[in-house]
Amino acid sequence: MNAKSVKDELKNILQGTSNNCQETLVQTIACYLRASQRTSTLVENDKQIREKETKSLIEYCNQNHLWYNDKIDVNLFISEGAEQKVYIKDNKTVYKLNDAIYYTKWLDYFNSLLLNNYFFPDTSYTLVGFCLIDEILYAVVEQPFVKATHPTDLNKVKEFMAANGFKNTRNNDYYNADLGIILEDLHDENVLVQEDVLYFIDTVFYIK
Repeated sequence: MNAKSVKDELKNILQGTSNNCQETLVQTIACYLRASQRTSTLVENDKQIREKETKSLIEYCNQNHLWYNDKIDVNLFISEGAEQKVYIKDNKTVYKLNDAIYYTKWLDYFNSLLLNNYFFPDTSYTLVGFCLIDEILYAVVEQPFVKATHPTDLNKVKEFMAANGFKNTRNNDYYNADLGIILEDLHDENVLVQEDVLYFIDTVFYIK
């Protein structure tokens, strides 16, 4: 598949018009936020848009029973980073609670989930709901649990990304000029190796 075909397919996925993927809650929420932005008659800065998105998501959760607080066992907490909290669901799946702090807008975060699911289906995210912790809104996603069997060789990550059209720009960040996509933070805790296969478990995509 050439770059134009991939770019067209990604555009359809992000807009929720692709015939090759099933409707998911991620796409539903992304379309909902996109429609809300289109109907706004105000010129808003990023902070105002983010605040409006958060308010809209809370209202949407109230209307559609998407609150997930009571479905996560806090005793199964395993790790926490700058942007997310991770809990064990079962021996095959983890919950990740993400407040989208790495993104200017919530819509950018949901687009990142869709891009991850396209490029790395083995570690795809499933949005199952939202929760409020200390008045901070988190998206709750499920992801397959990957147990590393070998240390990650970042040179092999670089080779893999280059073979798929992503140039290493600095440190662990990559850019695909043909697609206009940035992929950041691919260090050895975000890319795991299981039986000589690379698994991308925490991706941060941006559309340039």
